[in-house]
Amino acid sequence: MPPSVETSTTLVNNSKITKIINGRILKNGQIVENDYLWIREGKFVDPAQLFYEENSSPDEIIDARGALVVPGFIELQLNGAYGVDFTGDYQTIEEGLKKVSKAILDQGVTSYCPTIVSSFPNVYERVLPALVPRKGCVEEGAEILGAHLEGPFMSDLKYGAHDVNTLRDAKKGITDLESVYGNLDNHNKAISLITVAPDVDGMLDAIPELAKRVPCVSLGHTAALTTVAEEGVRRGAKMVTHLFNAMNQFHHRDPGCIGLLGSSLERPFYGIICDGVHVHPNSVKIAYYSHPKGACLVTDAMAAAGLAEGSYTLGKMNVEVKGKKITIAGTDTIAGSNVKMYECVQNFKQFTGCTTVEAIEAATLHPAQVLGIENRKGTLNNGADADFLFLDDDLNLLRLFINGQEAQL
Repeated sequence: MPPSVETSTTLVNNSKITKIINGRILKNGQIVENDYLWIREGKFVDPAQLFYEENSSPDEIIDARGALVVPGFIELQLNGAYGVDFTGDYQTIEEGLKKVSKAILDQGVTSYCPTIVSSFPNVYERVLPALVPRKGCVEEGAEILGAHLEGPFMSDLKYGAHDVNTLRDAKKGITDLESVYGNLDNHNKAISLITVAPDVDGMLDAIPELAKRVPCVSLGHTAALTTVAEEGVRRGAKMVTHLFNAMNQFHHRDPGCIGLLGSSLERPFYGIICDGVHVHPNSVKIAYYSHPKGACLVTDAMAAAGLAEGSYTLGKMNVEVKGKKITIAGTDTIAGSNVKMYECVQNFKQFTGCTTVEAIEAATLHPAQVLGIENRKGTLNNGADADFLFLDDDLNLLRLFINGQEAQL
Protein backbone atom coordinates (compact mmCIF):
# COMPACT_ATOMS: atom_id res chain seq x y z
CA MET A 1 0.00 0.00 0.00
CA PRO A 2 1.51 3.40 -0.93
CA PRO A 3 2.07 5.82 1.91
CA SER A 4 -0.52 8.48 2.60
CA VAL A 5 0.14 12.06 1.56
CA GLU A 6 0.92 12.95 5.16
CA THR A 7 3.35 10.04 5.52
CA SER A 8 5.09 10.91 2.25
CA THR A 9 5.54 14.49 3.34
CA THR A 10 7.07 13.28 6.58
CA LEU A 11 9.41 10.79 4.93
CA VAL A 12 10.61 12.86 2.01
CA ASN A 13 12.39 15.49 4.05
CA ASN A 14 15.79 16.71 5.01
CA SER A 15 16.19 14.45 8.03
CA LYS A 16 19.70 13.12 8.36
CA ILE A 17 20.21 9.54 7.21
CA THR A 18 23.02 7.51 8.78
CA LYS A 19 24.31 4.20 7.46
CA ILE A 20 26.36 1.75 9.55
CA ILE A 21 28.64 -0.42 7.41
CA ASN A 22 31.10 -3.29 7.92
CA GLY A 23 29.47 -4.49 11.10
CA ARG A 24 28.80 -7.98 12.40
CA ILE A 25 25.22 -7.19 13.20
CA LEU A 26 22.92 -9.08 15.59
CA LYS A 27 19.69 -9.64 13.70
CA ASN A 28 16.94 -12.17 14.39
CA GLY A 29 19.03 -14.28 16.73
CA GLN A 30 22.17 -14.50 14.63
CA ILE A 31 25.28 -12.50 13.80
CA VAL A 32 25.23 -11.33 10.18
CA GLU A 33 28.68 -10.56 8.74
CA ASN A 34 29.36 -7.33 6.83
CA ASP A 35 25.80 -6.14 7.17
CA TYR A 36 24.53 -2.60 7.52
CA LEU A 37 21.93 -0.52 9.35
CA TRP A 38 20.08 2.62 8.28
CA ILE A 39 18.99 5.22 10.82
CA ARG A 40 16.79 8.29 10.63
CA GLU A 41 15.20 10.39 13.36
CA GLY A 42 16.43 8.04 16.07
CA LYS A 43 14.95 4.89 14.51
CA PHE A 44 16.21 2.03 12.40
CA VAL A 45 14.59 2.29 8.98
CA ASP A 46 14.03 0.00 6.02
CA PRO A 47 16.59 0.77 3.30
CA ALA A 48 14.13 -0.35 0.63
CA GLN A 49 11.91 2.54 1.62
CA LEU A 50 14.81 4.95 1.30
CA PHE A 51 16.03 3.60 -2.03
CA TYR A 52 12.86 2.82 -3.94
CA GLU A 53 10.27 5.18 -2.45
CA GLU A 54 12.48 8.17 -1.77
CA ASN A 55 15.62 7.67 -3.85
CA SER A 56 17.62 8.80 -0.82
CA SER A 57 21.27 8.23 0.06
CA PRO A 58 23.03 8.44 3.44
CA ASP A 59 24.26 11.77 4.77
CA GLU A 60 26.71 10.00 7.08
CA ILE A 61 28.45 6.65 6.87
CA ILE A 62 29.91 5.08 10.02
CA ASP A 63 32.36 2.23 9.56
CA ALA A 64 32.00 -0.38 12.32
CA ARG A 65 35.37 -1.87 11.27
CA GLY A 66 34.24 -5.42 11.96
CA ALA A 67 32.87 -4.75 15.43
CA LEU A 68 29.87 -6.58 16.81
CA VAL A 69 26.87 -4.28 16.47
CA VAL A 70 24.22 -5.09 19.09
CA PRO A 71 21.27 -3.42 20.81
CA GLY A 72 21.94 -1.21 23.81
CA PHE A 73 21.71 -2.99 27.15
CA ILE A 74 18.57 -2.72 29.28
CA GLU A 75 18.93 -2.67 33.09
CA LEU A 76 15.85 -3.78 35.03
CA GLN A 77 17.22 -3.35 38.55
CA LEU A 78 19.42 -0.41 39.47
CA ASN A 79 19.05 0.91 43.02
CA GLY A 80 21.64 3.63 42.45
CA ALA A 81 25.32 4.10 41.68
CA TYR A 82 28.15 6.62 41.73
CA GLY A 83 27.13 7.85 45.17
CA VAL A 84 23.44 8.20 44.29
CA ASP A 85 20.76 6.21 46.14
CA PHE A 86 17.41 6.57 44.38
CA THR A 87 15.52 5.68 47.56
CA GLY A 88 17.63 7.31 50.26
CA ASP A 89 18.13 10.46 48.19
CA TYR A 90 14.47 10.72 47.24
CA GLN A 91 14.31 14.43 48.05
CA THR A 92 16.84 15.11 45.28
CA ILE A 93 15.74 12.36 42.91
CA GLU A 94 15.93 14.52 39.77
CA GLU A 95 19.60 15.37 40.32
CA GLY A 96 20.41 11.74 41.05
CA LEU A 97 18.69 10.53 37.90
CA LYS A 98 20.64 12.98 35.76
CA LYS A 99 23.95 11.85 37.21
CA VAL A 100 23.29 8.13 36.92
CA SER A 101 21.64 8.31 33.49
CA LYS A 102 24.78 9.87 32.05
CA ALA A 103 27.26 7.69 33.94
CA ILE A 104 25.76 4.29 33.06
CA LEU A 105 26.33 4.85 29.37
CA ASP A 106 29.89 3.70 30.13
CA GLN A 107 28.41 0.28 30.98
CA GLY A 108 26.63 -0.05 27.64
CA VAL A 109 23.26 0.66 29.28
CA THR A 110 20.99 2.76 27.07
CA SER A 111 17.76 2.32 29.06
CA TYR A 112 16.94 1.32 32.62
CA CYS A 113 14.44 1.04 35.45
CA PRO A 114 15.48 3.08 38.51
CA THR A 115 14.69 0.83 41.46
CA ILE A 116 13.07 2.00 44.69
CA VAL A 117 13.48 -0.37 47.63
CA SER A 118 10.93 -0.90 50.42
CA SER A 119 9.82 2.49 51.70
CA PHE A 120 7.04 4.39 53.45
CA PRO A 121 4.26 6.02 51.38
CA ASN A 122 5.79 9.51 51.46
CA VAL A 123 8.80 8.28 49.49
CA TYR A 124 6.68 6.91 46.63
CA GLU A 125 4.62 10.09 46.63
CA ARG A 126 7.80 12.08 46.05
CA VAL A 127 9.68 9.86 43.58
CA LEU A 128 7.07 8.36 41.26
CA PRO A 129 6.28 11.63 39.43
CA ALA A 130 10.00 11.88 38.62
CA LEU A 131 10.20 8.33 37.24
CA VAL A 132 7.84 8.59 34.30
CA PRO A 133 9.54 7.35 31.15
CA ARG A 134 11.76 9.86 29.41
CA LYS A 135 13.63 9.52 26.15
CA GLY A 136 17.35 8.96 26.22
CA CYS A 137 19.80 11.16 24.33
CA VAL A 138 23.50 11.92 24.31
CA GLU A 139 22.95 15.04 26.42
CA GLU A 140 20.78 13.46 29.14
CA GLY A 141 22.00 9.87 29.04
CA ALA A 142 20.16 6.56 29.21
CA GLU A 143 16.41 6.38 28.75
CA ILE A 144 14.29 5.96 31.88
CA LEU A 145 11.76 3.17 31.32
CA GLY A 146 9.78 3.73 34.52
CA ALA A 147 10.38 2.53 38.05
CA HIS A 148 11.01 -0.90 39.47
CA LEU A 149 9.34 -0.95 42.89
CA GLU A 150 11.05 -3.65 44.95
CA GLY A 151 8.90 -4.03 48.06
CA PRO A 152 7.58 -3.34 50.63
CA PHE A 153 5.22 -6.31 50.05
CA MET A 154 7.81 -8.96 50.87
CA SER A 155 8.33 -11.80 53.33
CA ASP A 156 9.56 -10.88 56.80
CA LEU A 157 11.82 -13.94 56.47
CA LYS A 158 13.50 -12.77 53.25
CA TYR A 159 13.70 -8.99 53.36
CA GLY A 160 17.48 -8.89 53.01
CA ALA A 161 18.88 -5.37 53.34
CA HIS A 162 15.42 -3.76 53.19
CA ASP A 163 14.02 -1.87 56.17
CA VAL A 164 11.88 -4.37 58.10
CA ASN A 165 9.79 -1.51 59.49
CA THR A 166 8.42 -0.73 56.04
CA LEU A 167 7.11 -4.23 55.27
CA ARG A 168 3.39 -4.56 54.53
CA ASP A 169 0.82 -7.25 53.82
CA ALA A 170 -1.95 -7.16 51.23
CA LYS A 171 -4.92 -8.44 53.21
CA LYS A 172 -7.13 -5.86 51.49
CA GLY A 173 -5.77 -6.73 48.08
CA ILE A 174 -4.98 -3.95 45.63
CA THR A 175 -6.28 -1.40 48.15
CA ASP A 176 -3.29 -2.09 50.38
CA LEU A 177 -0.88 -1.62 47.49
CA GLU A 178 -2.46 1.70 46.58
CA SER A 179 -2.28 2.83 50.20
CA VAL A 180 1.51 2.62 49.82
CA TYR A 181 2.19 3.49 46.18
CA GLY A 182 -0.75 5.82 45.59
CA ASN A 183 -3.38 5.43 42.89
CA LEU A 184 -1.90 2.99 40.38
CA ASP A 185 -3.91 4.46 37.53
CA ASN A 186 -2.33 7.85 38.20
CA HIS A 187 1.14 6.30 38.34
CA ASN A 188 0.75 3.63 35.67
CA LYS A 189 3.23 5.30 33.31
CA ALA A 190 5.80 5.70 36.09
CA ILE A 191 5.77 2.03 37.17
CA SER A 192 7.17 -0.65 34.90
CA LEU A 193 7.86 -3.48 37.33
CA ILE A 194 6.80 -4.37 40.88
CA THR A 195 8.44 -7.08 42.98
CA VAL A 196 6.13 -8.80 45.47
CA ALA A 197 6.24 -11.95 47.58
CA PRO A 198 3.36 -14.31 46.73
CA ASP A 199 3.38 -15.68 50.30
CA VAL A 200 2.52 -12.29 51.82
CA ASP A 201 -1.03 -12.34 53.20
CA GLY A 202 -3.48 -11.39 50.46
CA MET A 203 -0.93 -11.06 47.67
CA LEU A 204 -2.16 -13.95 45.54
CA ASP A 205 -5.56 -12.26 45.39
CA ALA A 206 -3.93 -8.94 44.48
CA ILE A 207 -1.67 -10.19 41.68
CA PRO A 208 -4.35 -10.53 38.94
CA GLU A 209 -5.43 -6.91 39.32
CA LEU A 210 -1.85 -5.71 39.73
CA ALA A 211 -0.85 -7.50 36.51
CA LYS A 212 -3.50 -5.51 34.66
CA ARG A 213 -2.16 -2.21 35.97
CA VAL A 214 1.62 -2.53 35.48
CA PRO A 215 3.70 -4.12 32.71
CA CYS A 216 5.37 -6.72 34.93
CA VAL A 217 4.73 -8.33 38.30
CA SER A 218 7.82 -10.15 39.58
CA LEU A 219 8.15 -12.58 42.48
CA GLY A 220 10.94 -12.01 44.96
CA HIS A 221 12.06 -11.62 48.58
CA THR A 222 9.90 -14.61 49.31
CA ALA A 223 9.80 -17.75 51.40
CA ALA A 224 7.08 -19.21 49.17
CA LEU A 225 6.78 -22.93 48.55
CA THR A 226 6.78 -23.97 44.91
CA THR A 227 3.01 -24.40 44.82
CA VAL A 228 2.52 -20.82 46.03
CA ALA A 229 5.08 -19.46 43.56
CA GLU A 230 3.38 -21.35 40.74
CA GLU A 231 0.04 -19.89 41.77
CA GLY A 232 1.61 -16.43 41.59
CA VAL A 233 2.66 -17.14 38.00
CA ARG A 234 -0.71 -18.62 37.18
CA ARG A 235 -2.33 -15.38 38.37
CA GLY A 236 -0.14 -13.08 36.31
CA ALA A 237 3.44 -12.79 37.59
CA LYS A 238 5.93 -13.16 34.75
CA MET A 239 9.34 -12.76 36.34
CA VAL A 240 11.44 -13.75 39.36
CA THR A 241 13.57 -11.02 40.95
CA HIS A 242 17.30 -11.79 41.36
CA LEU A 243 16.97 -15.57 41.19
CA PHE A 244 18.62 -17.48 44.07
CA ASN A 245 18.92 -14.36 46.24
CA ALA A 246 16.37 -13.54 48.98
CA MET A 247 14.33 -16.72 48.54
CA ASN A 248 14.28 -20.26 49.92
CA GLN A 249 17.27 -22.19 48.68
CA PHE A 250 16.75 -25.19 46.44
CA HIS A 251 15.55 -28.29 48.28
CA HIS A 252 14.73 -31.48 46.45
CA ARG A 253 11.37 -31.90 48.24
CA ASP A 254 10.28 -28.31 47.68
CA PRO A 255 12.49 -26.14 45.49
CA GLY A 256 10.57 -22.97 46.33
CA CYS A 257 10.61 -20.09 43.87
CA ILE A 258 13.68 -21.56 42.17
CA GLY A 259 11.50 -24.53 41.24
CA LEU A 260 9.67 -22.34 38.73
CA LEU A 261 12.54 -23.07 36.35
CA GLY A 262 11.25 -26.63 36.08
CA SER A 263 7.54 -25.86 36.17
CA SER A 264 5.10 -27.24 33.62
CA LEU A 265 3.52 -23.78 33.53
CA GLU A 266 4.81 -21.13 31.17
CA ARG A 267 8.08 -20.39 32.92
CA PRO A 268 8.76 -16.83 34.02
CA PHE A 269 11.71 -14.66 33.14
CA TYR A 270 14.28 -14.35 35.89
CA GLY A 271 16.70 -11.63 36.86
CA ILE A 272 20.15 -12.86 37.78
CA ILE A 273 23.10 -10.96 39.24
CA CYS A 274 26.04 -12.24 37.24
CA ASP A 275 28.93 -10.75 39.22
CA GLY A 276 30.40 -14.02 40.51
CA VAL A 277 29.66 -12.87 44.07
CA HIS A 278 25.88 -12.96 44.51
CA VAL A 279 25.44 -16.21 42.60
CA HIS A 280 28.00 -18.97 42.05
CA PRO A 281 28.88 -19.54 38.38
CA ASN A 282 27.58 -23.11 38.59
CA SER A 283 24.19 -21.82 39.76
CA VAL A 284 24.10 -19.38 36.86
CA LYS A 285 24.81 -22.30 34.54
CA ILE A 286 22.01 -24.39 36.08
CA ALA A 287 19.54 -21.54 35.56
CA TYR A 288 20.66 -21.02 31.98
CA TYR A 289 20.36 -24.69 31.04
CA SER A 290 16.95 -24.85 32.70
CA HIS A 291 15.51 -21.81 30.92
CA PRO A 292 17.89 -20.05 28.51
CA LYS A 293 15.21 -17.79 27.04
CA GLY A 294 14.27 -16.48 30.49
CA ALA A 295 17.58 -15.00 31.63
CA CYS A 296 17.65 -11.25 32.28
CA LEU A 297 20.98 -9.90 33.47
CA VAL A 298 20.77 -7.29 36.22
CA THR A 299 23.44 -5.57 38.27
CA ASP A 300 21.22 -4.75 41.27
CA ALA A 301 23.83 -2.07 41.88
CA MET A 302 23.58 0.26 44.87
CA ALA A 303 24.92 3.72 45.64
CA ALA A 304 28.52 2.65 46.24
CA ALA A 305 28.79 1.01 42.83
CA GLY A 306 31.25 2.82 40.61
CA LEU A 307 33.07 4.45 43.52
CA ALA A 308 36.74 3.88 44.29
CA GLU A 309 37.68 1.20 46.80
CA GLY A 310 37.22 2.38 50.37
CA SER A 311 34.67 2.96 53.15
CA TYR A 312 31.52 5.03 52.68
CA THR A 313 28.48 6.13 54.64
CA LEU A 314 25.46 5.98 52.35
CA GLY A 315 22.27 7.02 54.06
CA LYS A 316 22.19 5.00 57.28
CA MET A 317 24.55 2.29 56.00
CA ASN A 318 28.31 2.07 56.36
CA VAL A 319 29.74 0.03 53.51
CA GLU A 320 33.08 -1.05 52.13
CA VAL A 321 33.92 -1.29 48.44
CA LYS A 322 36.54 -3.85 47.52
CA GLY A 323 36.80 -4.97 43.92
CA LYS A 324 33.46 -6.27 42.67
CA LYS A 325 32.15 -6.72 46.21
CA ILE A 326 30.33 -4.22 48.43
CA THR A 327 29.83 -5.31 52.04
CA ILE A 328 28.38 -3.83 55.20
CA ALA A 329 31.37 -2.35 57.00
CA GLY A 330 33.15 -4.77 59.32
CA THR A 331 31.26 -7.82 58.03
CA ASP A 332 31.18 -10.21 55.09
CA THR A 333 27.50 -9.43 54.47
CA ILE A 334 26.95 -8.45 50.83
CA ALA A 335 25.39 -4.99 50.61
CA GLY A 336 25.23 -4.72 46.84
CA SER A 337 26.84 -5.26 43.49
CA ASN A 338 29.74 -3.34 41.98
CA VAL A 339 29.62 -4.89 38.54
CA LYS A 340 29.04 -3.18 35.19
CA MET A 341 26.43 -4.48 32.79
CA TYR A 342 28.88 -5.35 30.03
CA GLU A 343 30.82 -7.36 32.64
CA CYS A 344 27.62 -9.25 33.47
CA VAL A 345 27.31 -10.15 29.79
CA GLN A 346 30.92 -11.31 29.69
CA ASN A 347 30.48 -13.33 32.88
CA PHE A 348 27.26 -14.92 31.69
CA LYS A 349 28.95 -16.18 28.55
CA GLN A 350 31.95 -17.44 30.51
CA PHE A 351 29.92 -19.09 33.30
CA THR A 352 27.41 -20.84 31.05
CA GLY A 353 29.28 -21.50 27.82
CA CYS A 354 26.39 -19.93 25.93
CA THR A 355 26.76 -18.27 22.54
CA THR A 356 27.55 -14.60 22.10
CA VAL A 357 24.01 -14.04 20.84
CA GLU A 358 22.48 -15.67 23.91
CA ALA A 359 24.63 -13.61 26.26
CA ILE A 360 23.68 -10.37 24.54
CA GLU A 361 19.98 -11.22 24.36
CA ALA A 362 19.97 -11.74 28.14
CA ALA A 363 20.74 -8.02 28.46
CA THR A 364 18.65 -6.78 25.53
CA LEU A 365 15.79 -8.78 24.05
CA HIS A 366 14.71 -10.60 27.21
CA PRO A 367 14.45 -7.49 29.43
CA ALA A 368 12.52 -5.77 26.65
CA GLN A 369 10.12 -8.71 26.54
CA VAL A 370 9.64 -8.49 30.31
CA LEU A 371 8.39 -4.92 29.93
CA GLY A 372 6.49 -5.58 26.70
CA ILE A 373 8.58 -3.09 24.71
CA GLU A 374 10.37 -5.46 22.33
CA ASN A 375 8.83 -3.64 19.37
CA ARG A 376 11.07 -0.64 20.12
CA LYS A 377 13.85 -1.85 22.45
CA GLY A 378 16.19 -4.82 22.60
CA THR A 379 16.55 -5.42 18.85
CA LEU A 380 17.98 -3.75 15.75
CA ASN A 381 14.77 -4.31 13.78
CA ASN A 382 13.32 -1.66 11.50
CA GLY A 383 11.18 0.72 13.55
CA ALA A 384 13.08 0.08 16.80
CA ASP A 385 14.87 2.86 18.64
CA ALA A 386 18.42 3.31 17.36
CA ASP A 387 20.14 2.50 20.67
CA PHE A 388 23.11 0.28 19.87
CA LEU A 389 26.67 -0.64 20.75
CA PHE A 390 29.91 -1.59 19.05
CA LEU A 391 31.61 -4.43 20.96
CA ASP A 392 34.86 -6.29 20.41
CA ASP A 393 35.10 -10.08 20.37
CA ASP A 394 35.55 -10.14 24.16
CA LEU A 395 32.34 -8.10 24.53
CA ASN A 396 34.15 -4.99 25.68
CA LEU A 397 32.38 -1.73 24.88
CA LEU A 398 33.94 0.24 22.01
CA ARG A 399 31.28 2.80 21.04
CA LEU A 400 27.71 3.60 22.09
CA PHE A 401 24.87 5.24 20.18
CA ILE A 402 21.63 6.40 21.74
CA ASN A 403 18.65 7.67 19.78
CA GLY A 404 20.86 7.37 16.70
CA GLN A 405 23.63 9.65 18.00
CA GLU A 406 27.04 8.67 19.32
CA ALA A 407 27.78 9.36 22.98
CA GLN A 408 31.30 10.09 24.12
CA LEU A 409 32.47 7.43 26.57
